Amino acid sequence: MRIKFYITTAVVSCATILSGCQTMPSGPNVAVMPAPGKPFDLFQQEDQQCRNFAANSVGPAAQAANDSAVGAAVIGTALGAAVGAIGGRGHGRAVGTGAAVGLAGGSLFGGSYAQDASYSLQRRYDIAYEQCMYSNGNQLPQPQQQRVIYRY
Repeated sequence: MRIKFYITTAVVSCATILSGCQTMPSGPNVAVMPAPGKPFDLFQQEDQQCRNFAANSVGPAAQAANDSAVGAAVIGTALGAAVGAIGGRGHGRAVGTGAAVGLAGGSLFGGSYAQDASYSLQRRYDIAYEQCMYSNGNQLPQPQQQRVIYRY
């Protein structure tokens, strides 16, 4: 019974740590158009330069997000396992079952933290990319204004 618990703990911990890893955004989530009259090959060069600029500006934040997400996952998993083990012991349940349930809860916490960090990285990348493309004279998408219709 004890060996099974340790194997489960190891598998869940590895999955938690791997789920917390952030990857660099693969590209921008915005559509930028070349300036009127700009040759397309020049636009492509600027696009590549701005992708590199955005990746370099987000790089340190990606590493910090990785460190933070892994830390949150490990702490959440450890706390969840401890609380689950204590709760299982107080109700006459098997300590291993309570700890396993706590491990799963901690893993879910770490995974949701990683997802939030990933969204933030993509948004930062998009902003840096838009700034660079705008400084080269390209056209950015205009935000759509929502029409509000009041009905009485």
